[in-house]
Amino acid sequence: MQKLDTRDPSFAEAWARVCARGSDEDEAPVREAALAIVQDVRARGDAALLEYTRRFDGWEPGGPEGLVLGKDAFRAAFEGLPAEGRRALKLAAGRIADFHRRERDAEVPARRDATGATLAQVVRPLARAGLYVPGGTARYPSSVLMTAIPARVAGVADIYVCSPGVKGTGEMDAWTLAACHVAGVSRLYRVGGAQAVAAMAYGTASMPAVDKICGPGNAYVAAAKRLVFGQVDIDMIAGPSEILVLADAAADPAEVASDLIAQAEHDARAVSVLVTPSSRLAEATLAEVTRQLADLPRRDIARRSLDDRGAAVVTKDLAEAVRLADAFAPEHLALHARNARALVPKLSRAGAVFVGTSTPEAVGDYLAGPSHVLPTAGTARFASPLSVATFRRRMSVLELSPRALAEVAPAVEVLAKAEGLEGHWRAVAVRVGKKAAPAARGTSARRAPKGSAGGTKRGSRAAAGRRTR
Repeated sequence: MQKLDTRDPSFAEAWARVCARGSDEDEAPVREAALAIVQDVRARGDAALLEYTRRFDGWEPGGPEGLVLGKDAFRAAFEGLPAEGRRALKLAAGRIADFHRRERDAEVPARRDATGATLAQVVRPLARAGLYVPGGTARYPSSVLMTAIPARVAGVADIYVCSPGVKGTGEMDAWTLAACHVAGVSRLYRVGGAQAVAAMAYGTASMPAVDKICGPGNAYVAAAKRLVFGQVDIDMIAGPSEILVLADAAADPAEVASDLIAQAEHDARAVSVLVTPSSRLAEATLAEVTRQLADLPRRDIARRSLDDRGAAVVTKDLAEAVRLADAFAPEHLALHARNARALVPKLSRAGAVFVGTSTPEAVGDYLAGPSHVLPTAGTARFASPLSVATFRRRMSVLELSPRALAEVAPAVEVLAKAEGLEGHWRAVAVRVGKKAAPAARGTSARRAPKGSAGGTKRGSRAAAGRRTR
């Protein structure tokens, strides 16, 4: 890990390089490959899925039915786990469900205003959700729980998971299937990569199209999600995992180092950053990182991540450390400070905040409660964690009485004519006119006031610049 100091003249440039992290979904070769796969799956459906499974995953599904696993397979896998495994999955599932049931949606209760109009906003679940869970060479049952359970709590009727089978055999990891059982997944398709995203977006003979695709994946998955956005909704474009540890002089170097390493072992492209006003802590943490890496099974991955993308930043004081942490907008923000809770109101840009030294980020990855699918690469500036709200949509409900319509009609006339949209006004006038004298029918219910846009003269600038709604 590199050590930086905010008092060095070259700090701003070095810090900018640390902040300029991201995933490689924007690299041209990845985009082009993903585009070709997405277009092929859209055109050929199951035939393309079978071909890519043979080519990329190295096993023979036989036919589309060979790609699909259902609730019987999930239950059998769950029952085949050791007792401690079943208990751990059920504990995690229970905690995640309990947290997300306490979410409150942005409904607007129905209210009749002074004109007599009744206005409200209601929330409805999506019908189908498609969840991508990485697989092939690794297992991520936690990703099943962290995406499927919020979808289930939201009321999504059909929850489909796409995850590649073991390379060369197509077998599906029992932990992933067992997680599907406790999370209430409808079906799992043994399909990965950009082809899985395309199939979920456009549908095939064997896989229904979904309304939204969620879940992390590699660069090809991220590129494909970007390509199909608009056909379906997506949760976010996930980049490499990252953590920023904000620590004061009282922090334990061993605990700080363990949090940095836990993130670094995910991926050689993961980002782990320490920000502290204590030069002594920074030095001690760097020494601890070296010591703890020595016997780590994934030490080569973690070491490469820390060497290439890690940093220990020494600041003038804690206030400057807080400002840097907020500017970085990390996926995970760990607070190793004596008054950690008091720092939370000063922070606004992070995917998840882990308060105090008894709250390691690893607990959040598995069973704390909130979903571990979080915005990365600085997108916590504007994006939020996956939640029940991810799988619901809002719908406005408007109901005007005849009196309410008559009261607002003059203003509608002025605005519609200002935009050159006579048809908009006529749709109001024909209703208001029903209450007027018979002789007035077929004409505007009210003359445009002086100074208004008047009528819609053909060839006028208003007509030329009209917008389509």
